[in-house]
Amino acid sequence: MSGKEAEQTGNGQDTESHRTDGHESPEARIAELEAQVAEFRDKWMRAEAEMQNLRTRSKREVEDARQYAVQKFAKDVVEAAENLQRGLASLPAKSDTEDSLIGKLREGFESTERSFLGILERNGITCQHPVGQAFDANLHQAMAEQPSDDHADGTVMQAWTPTWTLHGRLLKPAMVVVAKGGNKAGE
Repeated sequence: MSGKEAEQTGNGQDTESHRTDGHESPEARIAELEAQVAEFRDKWMRAEAEMQNLRTRSKREVEDARQYAVQKFAKDVVEAAENLQRGLASLPAKSDTEDSLIGKLREGFESTERSFLGILERNGITCQHPVGQAFDANLHQAMAEQPSDDHADGTVMQAWTPTWTLHGRLLKPAMVVVAKGGNKAGE
């Protein structure tokens, strides 16, 4: 065989196990190429999956950024809402003999408060009054504990400010007074 060092079988064909010329048999080369194709296909599929994950993550991050971009502004607006509520609470109790100026002032404050809270709600800012709820450190900031026989232990018995959220995310925790002692929670 012109220059081949391979042994031939009785029928004149090279056997794979007897090739010594440094060249692979076609079957071995095909198997090697198929393994490379499988490896490249696996890498390509992984890269595609990573790209899809990146697109999804980027889309979510852009949506979060759009939704929560106003968070600092929302905190400032919440301060104004709380000041409005404090101003309304500082007015003397409503009575039949109250001065008409005080009555008009109260009506103006109440109307402004309703309008303001409506605007906040339409923009995803909500407030929740936690009185009577179990204390939750994720939503409430305990400003004091107070002994109470009327409230279960660990119950919010007074809220100085409400819990404020922006699209469900905590914006500002409620400042609360928590019952201490008294009835055990769940009794």
